[in-house]
Amino acid sequence: MDEDKYPAPSSRRRFVKGMVGSAALGSLGVAGSGLTTVPTNRSGVGGGNVEAKVIRNTDGPAPRGMSQIPVTVEDGYLRGVWPAAAENGEVADGAAKTTLGGVTYSSKWFQYCGIQTHPKLVPDSEADNFLRADPGGRYEWEADLESGTKLAVEMFDDYEEWGNGVGDAGLGKPAAATWRSVETDSTLPVQVIRSPEIERLAEDDEWLAASTDRGFLAWLNKCTHLCCVPSGFKQSATVDGAENAVYCQCHQSVYDPFDVVSKVVTAFPRPEN
Repeated sequence: MDEDKYPAPSSRRRFVKGMVGSAALGSLGVAGSGLTTVPTNRSGVGGGNVEAKVIRNTDGPAPRGMSQIPVTVEDGYLRGVWPAAAENGEVADGAAKTTLGGVTYSSKWFQYCGIQTHPKLVPDSEADNFLRADPGGRYEWEADLESGTKLAVEMFDDYEEWGNGVGDAGLGKPAAATWRSVETDSTLPVQVIRSPEIERLAEDDEWLAASTDRGFLAWLNKCTHLCCVPSGFKQSATVDGAENAVYCQCHQSVYDPFDVVSKVVTAFPRPEN
């Protein structure tokens, strides 16, 4: 099989190979420049490089992992943490920022793949931060939930045993969701899992202890390759290494939600107005 999974004569192969190459080069440029600002657009605000916490990309053409969203539990419901709304949050240099678990958590983490135009990524914007169900047929257990339903802790009570026939049961229970998307024309696609492995990792990791709650971990579900929305955690039984991971069906990128790492990433500028 060809290394980029398309037969040699295919025009599709040539297109994807070119995009993969440019993505890889872009990633190298960012990694090699430390925190030097990389111009990504002639207009806009809040762009440049930023160090983010991401769930690690382990396979496929994606140049980096997907950005983590800190989560807390409020009155029994899952709520994403917005940096400007945190106790020590502020808006500076075109971004919302706060210190969480010894890490500077910034709204710039989510400024890629067109998401930077979302109205609720404006640093001082007010929004509903609860994680809300977006079933889309991904997980059978969510099928009976109305889209927009707030995700509650009790929905994940079986997280230590849950399985869907893909990979190993008992690693955690996932859900497809949205964040800061109420009363907007666009959504921020999110995925969340509750896992005993996340609980274990948080015992010895200051960042995870501060950014997860009761084993819940969430991330912006936008593949960093060509901006597809991955099918999600435990959604591929046919790709080696994806059975117990997050799988993007478009070009076979794989992400490990149990391996949260720091990565210097490029934040695309937001529109000025």
